Amino acid sequence: MAGESHGPMEQFVIKPLINLQLGGANVSYTNSALFMTLAILGTFALFWVATRHRTMVPSRWQSIAELTYEFVGGMVKDNVGHEGMAYFPFIFTLFMFILFGNVLGLMPYSFTFTSHIIVNASLALFIFVAVTIIGFARHGLHYFSLFCPPGTPLPVAFVLVPIEIMSYFIRPVSLSLRLFANMLAGHVLLKVLAGFVISLGVVFGIVPFAAVFGVTLLEMMVAVIQAYVFALLSCIYLNDAINLH
Repeated sequence: MAGESHGPMEQFVIKPLINLQLGGANVSYTNSALFMTLAILGTFALFWVATRHRTMVPSRWQSIAELTYEFVGGMVKDNVGHEGMAYFPFIFTLFMFILFGNVLGLMPYSFTFTSHIIVNASLALFIFVAVTIIGFARHGLHYFSLFCPPGTPLPVAFVLVPIEIMSYFIRPVSLSLRLFANMLAGHVLLKVLAGFVISLGVVFGIVPFAAVFGVTLLEMMVAVIQAYVFALLSCIYLNDAINLH
């Protein structure tokens, strides 16, 4: 989104921080890129602090890092199997990147890059292409059986195959839209409620302030859940590529 904007949607405007041109293309470093960088640095900082003084009795930060690691590892193992652990580093990185992006976006005067469809669509499309390549690399043309399991009666196949193909190609759309819609809606609601707090003043603004506090807690939960859902669905798609039906 570009240009002048006001009201609840102003928070989603991408603004250049460092203007850069490369061969006529605009490759400026923007507020979106800044918070992507902060998400990466935040993840690195968390695990650096957590692991630099490892002990048998873990510290608070070490416990957080270990629980996160085990949580994502368990998700991959439960949904893909032991073969899926080869892809654990990618799923873990994906989960942490989205999680930090969602959580950082809840800070005042921040920017939520996961509220932009282009960011989510890029991640979802990469996963879709990667899973498809993995599927054909492991199974060859037998990967097409994903759309029509062996033993399916012919009359059923005529109905099932188009549905399965449509469902397969809609994956990156649903994956990106789900995250985009949840982040966008929550932040717009917070901005609107915050506007009521300012306009109604100290006395009458107590009710909308309480609502802002409650919605913020809800949005923190949504931020974690949406990172989990994105990673979980990626695991399910990866399972199809590795184990078929």
